[in-house]
Amino acid sequence: MKPNEILQDMQAKVSDLLKQSPAKDIERNVKSLLNQGFNRLDLVTREEFDIQAQVLARTREKLEALEKRVAELEGERHAQD
Repeated sequence: MKPNEILQDMQAKVSDLLKQSPAKDIERNVKSLLNQGFNRLDLVTREEFDIQAQVLARTREKLEALEKRVAELEGERHAQD
């Protein structure tokens, strides 16, 4: 056998052993438990968080513009009185 074939054969055997080992089952169970825990926490993804942060920033800008406009209108009204 060529060295490359030997390495591939060893890799395949190790991979088969790992698939059949209890460690793989433990890993699967831990991942499942973590996913269930995260789902209960009602977390959002980073992308969803960033989108909401952008929406909030735009809303804040609009609010500031409206507050400025209201102050201008109130100033005009007091000037007329």
